[in-house]
Amino acid sequence: RSSKPSRSTTTSSAFTAPRPASNRPSSPENKSARVFAVLYANGALSETAIAAIAAPIVALCHHPLCLESGLSPARAAALGESERRALALAARVIATSPHTGETLIRDFGASERRLTIARPGTDPAARARGSGGAPALLAVGSLIPRKGFDLLVEALSGLADLDWRLAIVGGAGHSPQTAADLARLIEAKGLYTRVALVGELSGEELETAFRGADVFVSSSLHEGYGMALAEALARGLPIVAATGGAAGETIPDSAALKIPPGNVAALREALREIVSDPALRARLGEASWRAGQALPRWDETARIVASVVKGIA
Repeated sequence: RSSKPSRSTTTSSAFTAPRPASNRPSSPENKSARVFAVLYANGALSETAIAAIAAPIVALCHHPLCLESGLSPARAAALGESERRALALAARVIATSPHTGETLIRDFGASERRLTIARPGTDPAARARGSGGAPALLAVGSLIPRKGFDLLVEALSGLADLDWRLAIVGGAGHSPQTAADLARLIEAKGLYTRVALVGELSGEELETAFRGADVFVSSSLHEGYGMALAEALARGLPIVAATGGAAGETIPDSAALKIPPGNVAALREALREIVSDPALRARLGEASWRAGQALPRWDETARIVASVVKGIA
């Protein structure tokens, strides 16, 4: 999550169906009004609701919801078909990364001509100071299957010989079962004194967590962009990251140890390397800080989105 949570949207398998209100057709008064609807294609509106809107639609897709982990094959297929139909009704489509844009074109029938990339913005931030002690690992994200925090705990269970601690920052509300399973896994692995489920943080509390970290870790199976990764870059943190989805393109190779998504052995080896090597952490951190200064800001993102909307006025 961003330290500016009002500017970000976190998706999960809990958001894989439109809200009931979003299924209601527009009233005649709404149909005659000259308005623009910005659609979060990951479940904000159904295709039925979209078809009832007279104004042009701009579909904004962070990542297709059918790619969430933990869905049944039938549910994933139904979501995929629904998203294809919804995107077909959009006058323009905005994706949050080149990877997501390519996915929408290849797998969801989006038109390259009508698609624009608008990477989420990242606010400038003070550089992380670190813990001053044993390496403090930080992971940030909702406790949902896609984030792969169970894989992270499994990987760390093989590093009991090293001195480290991990804070997982993220809310449990989207998938309480995932959160409960994760807590049980931490207990079963004997890591309850080293791994903390901090809960959801925002504002200065989240900033404090970033500021005191030595390493940022992402075990996510798929990212439509990777806003938490961008936040880590903005603070100059060395990174260990799975490259699922757009994560691999969001962070430069010089700033991170990258591993294949879902590979516990590779994650464990990367963690061992970065925990054991202060010089490596320093080198990756310098590259991370440089990359963070070049990230798009929110005003840049807003200009891109506004230009798309104005273009169909």
